[in-house]
Amino acid sequence: MSESPARDGPGGGARIGVDIGGTFTDLVTVRDGTIQVRKTPSTPSAPEGGVIAGLEAARDRDGLELATVDFLGHGTTVATNAILEADWAETALVTTAGFRDVLEIGRQARPDIYDFQAEKPTPVVERDRRYGVTERLDERGQVLEPLDEDEVRSLADDLAADGVESVAISLLHSFENDDHERRVHEVLDERLEASFSLSSRTLPEIREYERTLTTSLNAALKPVMDRYIGRLSAGVADLDVDAELKIMQSNGGIITADAARDRPVNTLLSGPAAGVQGATYVAGLTGFEDVVTMDMGGTSCDVSLVRGGDPLVSTDGEVGDYPVSVPMIDIHTVGSGGGSIAWLDAGGALRVGPRSAGADPGPISYGRGGTEPTTTDAHLLLGRLDPSRFLSEELEADVEAVRTAVDERIAEPLGMGVEEAAQGILDVANANMERALRVVSVERGYDPRDFALVAFGGAGPLHATTLADALDVPRVVVPRTAGVLSALGLLISDILYDYSVSRVRPWAAVTPDSLAESFADFHERGRARLEDEDLGSERMQFERTVDLRYEGQSFELSVPVPSGDLDAAALETVVDRFHDRHRKRYGHAYPAEPVELVTIRLRARGVVESPDLHPAGTTGTLEDARRERRRVMFDGEFHDAAVYVRDALPTGSAFDGPAIVEGAESTVVVNPGQRARVDEYGSIVVEVSD
Repeated sequence: MSESPARDGPGGGARIGVDIGGTFTDLVTVRDGTIQVRKTPSTPSAPEGGVIAGLEAARDRDGLELATVDFLGHGTTVATNAILEADWAETALVTTAGFRDVLEIGRQARPDIYDFQAEKPTPVVERDRRYGVTERLDERGQVLEPLDEDEVRSLADDLAADGVESVAISLLHSFENDDHERRVHEVLDERLEASFSLSSRTLPEIREYERTLTTSLNAALKPVMDRYIGRLSAGVADLDVDAELKIMQSNGGIITADAARDRPVNTLLSGPAAGVQGATYVAGLTGFEDVVTMDMGGTSCDVSLVRGGDPLVSTDGEVGDYPVSVPMIDIHTVGSGGGSIAWLDAGGALRVGPRSAGADPGPISYGRGGTEPTTTDAHLLLGRLDPSRFLSEELEADVEAVRTAVDERIAEPLGMGVEEAAQGILDVANANMERALRVVSVERGYDPRDFALVAFGGAGPLHATTLADALDVPRVVVPRTAGVLSALGLLISDILYDYSVSRVRPWAAVTPDSLAESFADFHERGRARLEDEDLGSERMQFERTVDLRYEGQSFELSVPVPSGDLDAAALETVVDRFHDRHRKRYGHAYPAEPVELVTIRLRARGVVESPDLHPAGTTGTLEDARRERRRVMFDGEFHDAAVYVRDALPTGSAFDGPAIVEGAESTVVVNPGQRARVDEYGSIVVEVSD
């Protein structure tokens, strides 16, 4: 546990953010002007156990009175894991007759264009649980064929007999008119004990496959998330925490636990999104608004790109094998974490990951029964980690077991020394992460030289300076709370509710009044949500956008709508912005071509006051902060490196590499030839190149 001063947020009581990782559950508390940090081992079989253990440790060891907690935010991977493991509820799909196989047909593109044996992902709902009902709307929502309610009543009996837990309802063109979907729901709800997900509420947008898939995923996840939040809420209540549980969404905003129960598909990137939010905030304090974020924990590495202080948000992301069309921060993930296992493939080549030692048993160095060498074990052998300091209080490093395992499993088969093998493990792991960083930067048209790299997670600061050097990124920012930044991100993230509806029309046919009417409905719904969160109007913001495309295009661009009253001039401004964005994205624009409206969007934002992250004043000098000098290997050669205590580093101090900075939750590696400084917020900024 570590602590440092901070200013509390609104409410005056303790504020807690909890993030569950593959290896550790991180808990950050802002209380009485102090930030306190605690890490406890995760409990994958029952994720809520790690949260409860962290709260109990904060109470018993840190003296936190849990009754004083007035905010409890949580980043969860429950929905993500359920998709990756196909461990979801017994689900049925009700759709328009003739469209029951949309989930199976999907899109014409193969997963791999050059693989003739490639298979599409298994449908979320099996074919014998997909049902078509007689009804039909046209593309404007006009009734072509009335809903056959007797057919729906008969279907209810079949679903009850089949033991269905959850039902997805996705009818054709329901985003234009949801009358039939609502009526199907009413009829089934009278006769069936199940949860329901309607596409007109989950994703009222065009593209039949994506809408039906997202609604089906939401239905499949609803009972899973409901049970998890129920167990967690009960455990938290038993500890006398009265604060309402809040959940991080994939879009980087906070919602209530009840909203997450209703829309679990919006939480698929909950944990990683919190990390991006925390990294964006800290980087902004340090003076960097264009950054690449890198969150490396025990199991995976999540990377994302931030432009102008705003994370890039996408509505065409993927989770596992499934495209999910809800707003989510654009995050790319690779299976490379501190617990990633090093192994030799059939050809004798060294590989690292994606399989991870996880939290149990964890890396060999944890001393919990692990037998396979990991990235963390390699760092230990090369002197980058101190075996007596880098673990939590519950764990104890076993150096000799690490050396023996690396020798037997990697070094001896490859005919090399133990340290050389350990360096090879790090080189392979870095190559995996370098590719991921290129995906979100170079491959999307961004020059890494224009960005800073924000490294966090328990393992991120160990690798960041080497990766930045390989990509020509000029500097690395390591936040003071890097090891628990995702948990901190929960305390600085705004409350967000996204609303959307597709209205495919020629832009010339859109009137200011019709557009204003759609926004007004969203505005009213968003304001009601924020008022339920006890927010005053001064802390509410409403951001309007529309998705536009040239007529005949298949995909669209999101364009901001001017604030204030809408008139003809405002609509003309929107079109000009679309042409400009199209030119920036694709290198060309066609101002003379007709433009088409696709989707109307509004984001309701409740602005949250963030804690002051200034650290306590340090009276000591840089020399006082230096703990020792230690032999550390860099690029295959040992160097005499200075080892600093992070909490003792005075703000404004600077030092040259090679150096190791040891913190309570993470360790920073500064390579030879690099220079580091400590800014006023305690972040370490490493100048990688001129």
